Amino acid sequence: MNSNAAANYSAHLYEILPIEFYNRSALDTARKLIGKLLVRRYLGQLIGGVIIETEAYQGEEDLGCHAKAGLTPRTKIMYGPPGHAYIYFTYGMHWMLNAVCCAVGSPAAVLIRGIEPVYGMDIMRTLRQQPPTNKHGSLNKGWTDGPAKLCQALSLDGKLNGINLCDSNSDLWISDTGFEVPETDIVRTPRIGMNNVPEPWKSIPWRFLWKTP
Repeated sequence: MNSNAAANYSAHLYEILPIEFYNRSALDTARKLIGKLLVRRYLGQLIGGVIIETEAYQGEEDLGCHAKAGLTPRTKIMYGPPGHAYIYFTYGMHWMLNAVCCAVGSPAAVLIRGIEPVYGMDIMRTLRQQPPTNKHGSLNKGWTDGPAKLCQALSLDGKLNGINLCDSNSDLWISDTGFEVPETDIVRTPRIGMNNVPEPWKSIPWRFLWKTP
């Protein structure tokens, strides 16, 4: 991310996406979140980056979705109002960030799978402990190209589960960036890690990846 691009994103830093943005299906939300700006307020500093990869999870009928188990203490946030964060722990070691969407009572969420860093590089270097850099000393794109990686880089964990992504006083939000990523730059594939999920949910193309951010 060059300095000019970062400056362009900064102009939209506080154009926080409203609840209405999330009040639609996970599939539509997942596509629309590509190119938006994920921002974390950490120890008084802003860190974050541009969303480049998402996955949609929609309803109790989606056997790849946590809501397949119905309303539980873990999934209750997915049944609540849209525009909140659903952050859960998995594999005994990783946190995952999701944005709740759809109407109240209709469980759905979008997993944020990857960002391209824009703000707070030094802080994220520390949080990621030993991040890879290229020969110029800049962060590689692969540094935050997974949901667990970005949660570590942004210090996201269960303490922020349920946080309002639409609140200007929040420590986590998603901003508009003033443009839409064209369809020609988007790759759609099946979701990651669905090996034990039956069809059609195993192969349904609900993962979105920005090819050229």
